[in-house]
Amino acid sequence: ETAMTSARQNALQSRFRGVCLVAALVLSACSSSPPAPDWRMNAHGALERGVSAYLSGDSRVADLEFGRARAEVARTGRADLVARAELVRCAAQLASLVVEPCAAFEPLRVDAPPAERAYADHLRGPIDAARVPLLPPPQQAIAAPNATSATDVAALTAAVDPVSRLVGAAVSLRSGRANAAVVKLAIDTASDQGWRRPLLAWLGVARQQAEAAGDRAQAEQLARRIQLVLDGPSTGR
Repeated sequence: ETAMTSARQNALQSRFRGVCLVAALVLSACSSSPPAPDWRMNAHGALERGVSAYLSGDSRVADLEFGRARAEVARTGRADLVARAELVRCAAQLASLVVEPCAAFEPLRVDAPPAERAYADHLRGPIDAARVPLLPPPQQAIAAPNATSATDVAALTAAVDPVSRLVGAAVSLRSGRANAAVVKLAIDTASDQGWRRPLLAWLGVARQQAEAAGDRAQAEQLARRIQLVLDGPSTGR
């Protein structure tokens, strides 16, 4: 029983760390000192819940929490912070292979710092080499002009934050470099976190790769795994 309790605690800590690191990119709310103002802590909590709900497949709760986060950040009157909050949502979408424009960020682009503009552009397509150093460290190797499948695997393996790992894997896939090892890393990451939305998306990619390689047995095994996830309780779309 003690071992099971410890395992559950470790899983919760891992999930919190991943979401916290994404939110910290935006709000630096994970710092232990000095005490953060209420708006910052409220926004951080809402972003954490929003990311978790979205990746779990609950769009309704995700929309509510992201809306709360934006409202809290907007209390500061700082467009740059609101822009960063919107990027958290866009990162969660790309991590799930949902390719959509980061529409809510664009009206704020003019007041966003260079690093945030670079990250927004990284989410939607390649950026020039001069701006790669502006990206969060886990993404720099993925965005490098000389990146390869092998360097992608190394960068993703080294990434601590599961959301950043999935974002990097999505960029690798978009760039045409994502080999079976990259896809497996993405699947294992989503599976470990219990994130239904990206897990289904990445299992679909793996199935397509297996079918393209003529590996019927692997494709059928992946189809059964996809069905297993689909048959589980859904929290909403």
